[in-house]
Amino acid sequence: MDSRGKKTAVAVHQEIAREVDQWLGVVFGGMRKSGYWDLESMEGLTRTAMHQAGAIALHEVLQFAEPAADNRSLPCSCGHQARYRELRSKTVLTSVGKTGITRPYYLCSNCHNGQFPIDGELDIHNTELSPGVRRMLAVVGQAAPFDQGRKQMQLLAGLDVTTKAVERTAETIGADIAAQERKQIMKAVQLDLPVVVGEPIPIQYIQIDGTGVPVTKAERGEGKTTGQPAHTREVKLGCVFTQTTWDQEGFAIRDPDSTTYTGAIEPAADFGRRIYLEAWNRGWSRAEKKVFIGDGAEWIWNIADEHFPGTIQILDLFHARQHLWDLVRILFPGDDVRQKRWILRHQPKLDTGKIEKLISFIRSIDGSTPELTESIHKFAGYFENNADRMRYPEFRKQHLFVGSGVIEAGCKTVIGSRLKQSGMFWTVAAANSIIALRCSVLNGELEDYWENRRAA
Repeated sequence: MDSRGKKTAVAVHQEIAREVDQWLGVVFGGMRKSGYWDLESMEGLTRTAMHQAGAIALHEVLQFAEPAADNRSLPCSCGHQARYRELRSKTVLTSVGKTGITRPYYLCSNCHNGQFPIDGELDIHNTELSPGVRRMLAVVGQAAPFDQGRKQMQLLAGLDVTTKAVERTAETIGADIAAQERKQIMKAVQLDLPVVVGEPIPIQYIQIDGTGVPVTKAERGEGKTTGQPAHTREVKLGCVFTQTTWDQEGFAIRDPDSTTYTGAIEPAADFGRRIYLEAWNRGWSRAEKKVFIGDGAEWIWNIADEHFPGTIQILDLFHARQHLWDLVRILFPGDDVRQKRWILRHQPKLDTGKIEKLISFIRSIDGSTPELTESIHKFAGYFENNADRMRYPEFRKQHLFVGSGVIEAGCKTVIGSRLKQSGMFWTVAAANSIIALRCSVLNGELEDYWENRRAA
């Protein structure tokens, strides 16, 4: 890139050398006087010197020349021409510190909109943060509270940024990732998806669950108690992973680093298309055995039936056991001894796949009140409706997982550890932005997003 008045390479090298010598003189001079060698201080001051040198070099590279006389106009979005007016400067925070950029400015006399074409090329349009800094802010912003991210930037990168800068940058990048996902989801709706080629996948799993995230008052809907608002909104989270083998006892082993996540606060119908896209991108069409695991929530099985017909559906064994415990607690309230005795006697019917016997037994229980009878019938209906999803001995013979532990852990690590900390309240838009960004990072997709974004 040509620049007007750019220093010679020799002059730049000399200036950098002087800057480094100055900083290193401070470091070693102080050490000689005190007689104490503090390696951490030496590291910090040396890094500062290197950053200063890098900022000097970048400054020289970023001094752009006036356009040639025959190239002083550009098309404007209004249909007229924007003409070159002058060179203008601004300060940009880069990964090596603040530096200045000087570039041509164009103005349209019709709509009076200005342009800085170089800003678009350098990806600094309407921002004073370089692409490298914004990527760092996105990574720290998705991992921890925004103020903690600010502190991490200072400690790890030696850069002073505001908490608001971390928040805005992380949410802006997350929103862009979410927008790209929505475009891909629309392609899925239109059946315009690329064929994902590769080796056959022995077993592929989908797991889905929901978890609440605290939201601001304006975002709260109707709660479970009539007239009371809900303080949370449900994040629907899904994961896809694969299995190739099992241990010596026949228990399934998840393939290392095979789990990817996708999630959002959105209706179940929209989430169904989202998880379908994730499964497709993971090679769903190449899976030799397809398994869908969830709890008893109706919306989860509706998604399974609509988007993943023909899969092996498994109801999480621990949720099924929990329903037995819920039943026994209403049968023998406050009586721990009788509750445990009842569970020891009847849970084996569930674990060994004798679901019909369990259902028959539950229906035979006499309720002492109409309310208790109604509750007993509801529990019987739960097991009856999910009977085919509770054939646990058959599933284990195929060396399949029978629990939804992967997605339950995901709800804690992907959502809970970041969005459910004390004092946090989110708008739906902000929460969805951080969820999209966090899933991108955890899935190892942020670098691909960044490359595709620059190429666009």
